[in-house]
Amino acid sequence: MTNTIVLIHGAWLNARSWEKVKARYEAKGFNVIAADWPFDNRTPAELRAAPAAELATLGQSKIIEHYEAIIRALPEKPILIGHSLGGVFVQHLLSRGLGVAGVAINPAPTPGVALGPHAIVSALPVFSDLFSWKKAKVMSRDFFASRFAQTQDIADVDANYDRYVVPTPGRVYWNGVVNPIKIDWAKQNRAPLLLIGGGKDLLADASMTRAIYNKQRKAKTQTDLHIFEDRSHWTLMDKGWEQVADMALAWAVARVSEGKPQLRAVA
Repeated sequence: MTNTIVLIHGAWLNARSWEKVKARYEAKGFNVIAADWPFDNRTPAELRAAPAAELATLGQSKIIEHYEAIIRALPEKPILIGHSLGGVFVQHLLSRGLGVAGVAINPAPTPGVALGPHAIVSALPVFSDLFSWKKAKVMSRDFFASRFAQTQDIADVDANYDRYVVPTPGRVYWNGVVNPIKIDWAKQNRAPLLLIGGGKDLLADASMTRAIYNKQRKAKTQTDLHIFEDRSHWTLMDKGWEQVADMALAWAVARVSEGKPQLRAVA
C-alpha cells in the first residue's frame, strides 16, 4: 500500500486548484504532492499580471517529463490523480509504468479520441488565434462563468476566478492535434485506471470520457468509468466536490490494496 498521492492540474489552473482536495487527503493521513506545471509556481494573480515568458512555448511533452521526474524521485510509487489535461497526463504517466493506480477526472481530449461538440466550442478561443501556438492565453471571466464553472453560484464567480485562474500556453491545445503524444492502448503496461466524467462538462464532454474509456479498456489491467451526470468541469471546487474526491481516492486505494492489477482477457 502506498501512502503517496500526486495531484496533477490541468490548463487554466495551477496547483492551488487542489487546495481543498489536498487538505482532505492529508487529513486522511496521505502524503500529497500537488506540483505546478513549469513556470506556474506563483499565485494566480501574479501569473495573470506577468506570466513567465517561457510559459508561452511550454508544451505537453515538457510537462509530462516534469511530472515523471517528480514521480521517479519519490521513495514509493504514488497514486496519480489528474483533472482535465492533468487527466491526460495521468494516462501518459501510467502508460510509462509510473504510479500504482490512476484517476483521470474530466479528462481533456486524449490522442485518438475525437472532440465532443462542447469541447470544440470551448477550444475556439485558442484555435481561432493562429498565433496562440506561441502565446500564453488568459481565460476571460465570461468564459469562466459560462463554460468552465457554469454550475457554481453566480455570487462566487469573481472570487473564484481571482483565486484560481491562471494563463495557460496555447501550445498545450495545439499539441493535441499537431504531432500528439500517442498511447498504445492495448500494449501499454499500466496500473488500473478510473475515468470520471461530468454530464454538464462544457470543456470535456462526458461522451469523450466514455470514448477514452473504450480506448483504455483495451489494456489488460482494470479500467473503470463513472459519470456524475449533474457536474461540470469545475467539479473539484463546486458544491459536492467531496463526493468526487472521496470516490477517486477510495477507488484507487481499493485497487492498490488488492496487491496487483486485476488482469482481464482482451477481446
